[in-house]
Amino acid sequence: MKSRFLADSPRVAIIGTRGFPSYYGGFETLVRYLVPYLAERGWEVDVYSRPEHVADEKIPPGVTQRFTRGVESKSASTLSYGLTACADAARRKPDVALVMNVANGYFLPLLKARGIPVVLNVDGLEWEREKWSAPAKRVFRAGATMSAKFADTLIADSVEIGRHWQQHFGRDTEFIPYGGTVPDGPNSHLVRERLGLEVGSYVLAVARFVPENTMHEFFDAVRLMKPSTPVVVVGSAPAGDPIQSAAESLAAERDSVRLLGHVSDDEFLHALWSNAGVYFHGHSVGGTNPALVQAMACGAAVVARDTVFNHEVLGDSGAFASPDPSSIQQQLSAVLHDRDERADLSSGSRERAEEHYSWEQVLAAYEGQLSAALVGSCPSEPSHQR
Repeated sequence: MKSRFLADSPRVAIIGTRGFPSYYGGFETLVRYLVPYLAERGWEVDVYSRPEHVADEKIPPGVTQRFTRGVESKSASTLSYGLTACADAARRKPDVALVMNVANGYFLPLLKARGIPVVLNVDGLEWEREKWSAPAKRVFRAGATMSAKFADTLIADSVEIGRHWQQHFGRDTEFIPYGGTVPDGPNSHLVRERLGLEVGSYVLAVARFVPENTMHEFFDAVRLMKPSTPVVVVGSAPAGDPIQSAAESLAAERDSVRLLGHVSDDEFLHALWSNAGVYFHGHSVGGTNPALVQAMACGAAVVARDTVFNHEVLGDSGAFASPDPSSIQQQLSAVLHDRDERADLSSGSRERAEEHYSWEQVLAAYEGQLSAALVGSCPSEPSHQR
């Protein structure tokens, strides 16, 4: 069905992710849902993609993968691919660009010079992440300044992130969080067959192995639990990384700890959340975290690191722990061994996800912002900067 807001076949360029379809992280998850949604609504969608990061799947009608060159490295990939994607989009001149990540703020003048309105998702506070070096943090902070100057519309995935942008950059943002998929059923047989675990018996953690996700503290908390407590960990880091090494040491000490690495099978991952006794969410920097929203949609009983962002998402439907092993262990054990508390947290998180974090709401909001950017732009000159 064509969008009721727009003329026939407007074209949007999506820039700043690993592409479509990709299963890497939050931006890629959003794009996996948004791209077919827009195509079904009558948009022509160009998705800038990296060849080694997209799955070999059928591409929907109206969608074009566009591959540009870049440098595959931790420090240079975002900037190099962002530059070549923005340059290519400026040459092709789509009706509007949806850009992810403030690191691409440096290249927005290329789009603005061609009169292309820009909607930009600011993501989290990248310049506060411990994984980045001091020079990298400065790069992200300067990119945020450029984004504030040149983007027509800024999207923040949390209210708190929006407040930060207003306070530090003087820009209003549009609040659009991430969505969660409610599974058809718990699929407990998948957990039994693949891991030999029963419903409600295990502790689950799903996170990248980076310092701000509290994984070191989580592993130390596991050591304070009974050795027989089943623990499932989804996530990894390159060999030799300190957190990866800590995970491997823990698994070597305890047969009850299962390290699954990266899991791209959504059905199995959703089953892990749906059947966990308790899910630990240690993310500390950023706004609305996609993994947390998906865990809630699966009805996981959540113990989260005590941050303003996690409180915003969970409300009263979660338990919270300080970022130290003793606090984490106490909260995880309390939920794991209290059937009534587990049931209350599970139902509360599922209801909150369905009310506030459905994909239907999220995707409609993104189309609304893209449509508004088109309506507010002048086809012959750059859009007015607020």
